Amino acid sequence: MDDCFETLDRLFNFNAKVIEAGRVGLGYKDRLKDVMQAAIRPVMNELGGKTNPDTVYESKLQTAADNFIAAASKVPRATRCVPPCGFQTQDGHYDCEKCIYDSCNFPLDCPVEKLPVDENDPTQMSCDVSFPLPADAKLLWSWKFAEQVETRQVELFEEMTIGEDNLYSISSTKTHHQGTYQCEIYSGKLSVVRKYYYLAVTPHVVVGHSELQETFELSLLPGGRLRTGSPVPSPLPPRVLIGICFTSLLLLLIFALGVVLSWKKRAAERTGRNEES
Repeated sequence: MDDCFETLDRLFNFNAKVIEAGRVGLGYKDRLKDVMQAAIRPVMNELGGKTNPDTVYESKLQTAADNFIAAASKVPRATRCVPPCGFQTQDGHYDCEKCIYDSCNFPLDCPVEKLPVDENDPTQMSCDVSFPLPADAKLLWSWKFAEQVETRQVELFEEMTIGEDNLYSISSTKTHHQGTYQCEIYSGKLSVVRKYYYLAVTPHVVVGHSELQETFELSLLPGGRLRTGSPVPSPLPPRVLIGICFTSLLLLLIFALGVVLSWKKRAAERTGRNEES
């Protein structure tokens, strides 16, 4: 009898393939029992009440295990957990071996998601999750705000709105809108998930200066295009630019005077030669 139970443990109870095949979806446990009985019953009917060599039991039970794996693998599987956060009431592992439900045990708080935005631009944050939300209770979305900080410390947040809208919109973003926004979804009194968005606002002056600087740098290069791999030339100070302009004008004036004097000298020489002749 001991040898028989050891064989059963090795081929069924501690067989990783059998255990994985037994991880079926919620509501399919009765069907799983039928699959197991269909695999074991022929062995019991054939070998029951008889004395057989150990190799016969080994062979027959191995065939029964293989038949169970093949049939149980076709039963709908247990819903897997969708990472990385949130309390997922319908997800988990259903362990056939232990007859227990193993929760996903993901944290309620999600990582902070960074959202860069320019000042005066519209902003919209959507509080969605990638797993099914409970359908048997009223869902509410609570929006809170922690100004000018990136954090997940719940005591730093102040409540803004709570209702049935999963969207939070800002028509024209200002610098005082910078900070962390927390969205918490409730199913009845149960908190399902807390999501965080850090809104990083770039001031309009900085944006305008950056665009003007880029345009100026492009205008200094041939064709107005940056050369690949070449460093961008630094803009010259205003005094240097003025000095270059005056120097260029002075050189042009000297050149023009030289041309005029040379022309007059040649004209005078031609006149003298004409008088002598």
